[in-house]
Amino acid sequence: DDVSVSTSAVEIRGGEQSSSPSSGLIKRLKIGSYFGLWYFLNVVYNIINKRVLNELPAPLSIGSIQFAVGGLYSLFLWMTRLRETPKISPNGRSACLVIGMCHCLGQLCSMISLGAGPVSFTHIVKALEPFFSAMVSALVFRKWMRPQVYATLLPVVGGVGYACLKERSFSWISFYAAMASNLLFAMRAVYSKNAMGGESISSANLFGVVTWVAFFVSVPAAVFREKTVIFDLWKQATATGARTPPELARMVLISGLFHYLNNEVMYMALSQVHPVTLAVGNTMKRVFIMVASVLVFRNPVSVQAGIGSAVGISGVLFYSLVKQYYEKLEAQHLQQMLAGGSKKKGRAPAVKKAVDTNKTTKTTARKRTTSRSRRNN
Repeated sequence: DDVSVSTSAVEIRGGEQSSSPSSGLIKRLKIGSYFGLWYFLNVVYNIINKRVLNELPAPLSIGSIQFAVGGLYSLFLWMTRLRETPKISPNGRSACLVIGMCHCLGQLCSMISLGAGPVSFTHIVKALEPFFSAMVSALVFRKWMRPQVYATLLPVVGGVGYACLKERSFSWISFYAAMASNLLFAMRAVYSKNAMGGESISSANLFGVVTWVAFFVSVPAAVFREKTVIFDLWKQATATGARTPPELARMVLISGLFHYLNNEVMYMALSQVHPVTLAVGNTMKRVFIMVASVLVFRNPVSVQAGIGSAVGISGVLFYSLVKQYYEKLEAQHLQQMLAGGSKKKGRAPAVKKAVDTNKTTKTTARKRTTSRSRRNN
């Protein structure tokens, strides 16, 4: 049977292979710098954002302002030609609309969770995000993984559940909001894979467009839910003298800028590595955030929460490694099928030539036999 396998089906999971050791080193340093910068920006954002929410507990309004800051930053880059203006196809616009809504609602849920509970608790629950990503990928794209991979998610769920059980800072509002954020951010990651339809839509430009969509979606939600509460909270925060209006405004603007830069660098990192690698980095990042929040805000973390979060984070790491292992096996299997198909195609002309030669030989032999018979007669 003819075996035909498309080369496009074979994916190199870790990115393109380097042509030389020096280029491979440069690529690793580039990826490492992305992850290091992402960690730094995210830790700073979470600390500043928590301080802003402590002063102005209006998560929807603050989230909308942060989207506006990020959108204006990207617009400035486009207008000054520091970054090429994105060109998006009609399909790309639809994808950006979906991603923007997921990004907006996911961020607002994160803001609600952070406002209702300590930073450490929110990120313990958000360690479940890979579980939601696996489920969304299976349901949306019908891309099911091996049972062994799904089995590795059990310690993730169990560890996070154990960490939340009897947690002294437990908040149902914070828990449900963080879980909703997990689902929405998982959908954002899955649909982002289909958003590169524009002629010049880089990962950074994609997030710029998504931020503007998120801003326009967030404004009606903030106005409907919180109305003018933020103005009353602003007056109360500045009336005590603890914060002056310029200081408070600076905090809000800086939180919005760090929110945008943190997510933009995350998109840039995603463009260089496999999503599994990003999931491992994202989980490890939460450890840094939890440690930083404990040091800055002095939030107590029980031994049970520490054990549960350690089990959950270890489970995510195990899940990521097992998933990557089976993906490599599938890629190798496809490559072997491709190589086998090429060999069969290569042998086919030789076999045909041999058959034709055999037929010619037989025909020649028959003619000689017939000629000899005629001569004898």
